[in-house]
Amino acid sequence: MVNKTKSCVFISGKGSNLKSLIKSSRDYNFPIKIELIISNNIKANGLKLAKKYNIPFKFFPYDKQEKFERNSLLEIKKKNIKLLCLAGFMKVLSKNFIKNFRYKIINIHPSLLPKFKGLNTHSRVLKTKEKYSGCTVHFVTPSVDSGKIILQKRVLINKNETENSLKEKILRQEHKIYPQSIISIFK
Repeated sequence: MVNKTKSCVFISGKGSNLKSLIKSSRDYNFPIKIELIISNNIKANGLKLAKKYNIPFKFFPYDKQEKFERNSLLEIKKKNIKLLCLAGFMKVLSKNFIKNFRYKIINIHPSLLPKFKGLNTHSRVLKTKEKYSGCTVHFVTPSVDSGKIILQKRVLINKNETENSLKEKILRQEHKIYPQSIISIFK
C-alpha cells in the first residue's frame, strides 16, 4: 500500500465534502488516509459517515474555543496527524491552534477567493450580480479565507439563479476539487 499521510477532517454539518474525501482516500494511490474526524456539532450528519466508514471520531463542544482546540490538538497528536482538512467546519481556528499544529491545514470555501470571504457567500454573490462564482481550496492562515490558493473552480451564474441552486452547483464542484487539491499538494 502507498505510504499515506495521516489526516484529520474537521466538520460542523452534513459532511458532503467529508464523504467526497473519504471516497477518494479509499483509492490506493490517494495520498492521505483519514484517521480521525472531529466535529463541534454532536448532530453533524458527517458523524454518521464516520460510523458508516469506521473512522474514529470525536465531538467537542465549541462553547469554549480554547478547550475545543486543546482537546482537538491532543487527539490529533495521539494519532500523529500531519494534514488537517476543514470541510464545512464553521468556526475560525485561533492563531495559537494553527501555530501549534505545525503541519498543513487546508480549507474549502464556496467563493472565488479573495472575493467573498467569510459567511453568507451565495447571497452576497447574488446581491452584487456577479457573472461567476465558484469554490476555492486554500491553506489556512490566521486571517480568515486568506491563505495561499491551491485550486479554484469557476461556475457561471444563471439569470434565474437562487441561493440554493448556486449552493448546489458549487457544492458539486467542491466535491471534485477538494480531492484534486490534496493530490496536488503531495506532488
